[in-house]
Amino acid sequence: MKILVTGGAGYIGSHVVKHLGEKNCYDLTIIDNLSTGHEKAVLSGTFIKCDLSDFKKVRDILKENKFDAIIHFAASIIVPESVAEPLKYFMNNSVNTINLIQAAVESGIKYFIFSSTAAVYGDIKNNPVKESDATVPINPYGMSKLMVENVLHYASLANPLFCHGILRYFNVAGADVTGQIGQSFPNATHLIKVAAETVLAKRESISIFGDDFPTKDGTGIRDYIHVDDLADAHIALLDYMADTQKSDIFNCGYNKGFSVKEVIETMKSVSGVDFDVKIEARRPGDPAELVADNKKILAALNWMPKYNDLELICRTALEWEKNRKY
Repeated sequence: MKILVTGGAGYIGSHVVKHLGEKNCYDLTIIDNLSTGHEKAVLSGTFIKCDLSDFKKVRDILKENKFDAIIHFAASIIVPESVAEPLKYFMNNSVNTINLIQAAVESGIKYFIFSSTAAVYGDIKNNPVKESDATVPINPYGMSKLMVENVLHYASLANPLFCHGILRYFNVAGADVTGQIGQSFPNATHLIKVAAETVLAKRESISIFGDDFPTKDGTGIRDYIHVDDLADAHIALLDYMADTQKSDIFNCGYNKGFSVKEVIETMKSVSGVDFDVKIEARRPGDPAELVADNKKILAALNWMPKYNDLELICRTALEWEKNRKY
């Protein structure tokens, strides 16, 4: 199977490329504009530097290679930034992806896997959240992803040979358990990544954005999934689509939530370092709680998470940060 991975030099994309490469049964091409990714993180396949806004180049790549599948990661992902710069998010996440979908349909692509987000659900009152629950995003990031989900739905209806799979990620964290790759996003905002940097004195302190949420300790609750488990979910979804020729949507999480304070205390325990923590105002667009109901993905994809352990997630993130290779 010939697969195009967009954004494959980024955090999640590079882990998926690594896992696909280890199967030794895929012909991989990776495109990335390297705005936040690193070519050194691409451990398999052929790499092409390309921005998805270069519509002609994207179309030419698809026509020349006759791919069977696309796994699409390339996106802007910072919620507060999306509130401040919504047009950037709609252009990059929505417009560029819709162009990619059109080119995929024109090129006869059979399978399209889209990395979506739990942010499509908005400010959920009843957790854990199911795939069938209402999607009412409260920030431009979530809306930019939901727009693409809807486009994929209608594209598949109009083109029965075009199947799509949507994975709604919850909070992705940790690093490759072998230590080869990890998260090197510049000016990262991910909690566990920032906590690891604070342990190593790369930051003076870590901030908790809001301790007045209606949660058990006043801080936001999230479902943290290890990046290697998430990578395996993509391969399981690709196999499912090839077997069934069906389009579908799946939550990617562990059905377990931890508060910001709990995560920080876990990182302190794992590292043995008591670092400085500051309380600041809530950030715009942050819901109080987001936890995945993962029954559907467990049943349909035969996906078996291996790293459902907050201490392990924190430890792999910290080890990567200590020994970063790029």
